[in-house]
Amino acid sequence: MSVQDIKNLFADSPIIAAVPQSRIEIAAKSHCPVIFVLRSNVLTLKRYIALAHEAGKKVFVHIDLCEGLGKDKSGVELLKIFGADGILSTHAQLIKEAKNKGLCTVQRFFALDSKGIGDMAEQISNSSPNFVEIMPGIATKIISKFASGNISVIAGGLIETRDEVRAALEGGAVAVSTGKSELWENYD
Repeated sequence: MSVQDIKNLFADSPIIAAVPQSRIEIAAKSHCPVIFVLRSNVLTLKRYIALAHEAGKKVFVHIDLCEGLGKDKSGVELLKIFGADGILSTHAQLIKEAKNKGLCTVQRFFALDSKGIGDMAEQISNSSPNFVEIMPGIATKIISKFASGNISVIAGGLIETRDEVRAALEGGAVAVSTGKSELWENYD
C-alpha cells in the first residue's frame, strides 16, 4: 500500500484507532481503516496483525513499544515479515530503515517546549517520514505550523472529544489517532 493510498483512507475516514495489542479485536470491528498498535508483544503480534488485516484494516506498529522486538534493522524487517503496513517511532534511524524496507512511516513528536518544537523541523528533514504525529493532538498551533510543509500531520494524544478532533483536522492534520473508541465511529 502506498503513502497516497493511506492518505486516501484518511481523506475518507480521518480517525485512527490507537490501541494496545489487547484491543486490536475491538478496533478491527470499528469503522477506522487504520489501527496504530501502541503496545505489543513480539510473541503474539503476527496473529493480531493478521486478525486486523482480515477485517480490512491497515496496521502500524509502534516499534519503540513492542516487547521483545529489537529497535533496529532486524526489528523493522520482522515487522515487515509479520505483515505490518507501517511503523510508528520517535527514532529517526528506525524511520529511515522502515522506509528503506518499503513500510509506511509515522514519526512521533511530543510538543513539550519551544526548543523541542524548534528541533522537530531538523529531525523531520533528517528522517523524511511519510507522516509526522504531533502530540498532544490538541496542540493545533503546532499542527498548523507543520501541516503547511510537505509532510502530512497526524494529531494524537489527549484527544477526547469530537470538537478536539474537528479542531485538529481544521488545524491541518490529515488524521487523528485516539484510544477513545466512542470517537472511532463515523466522523462527520
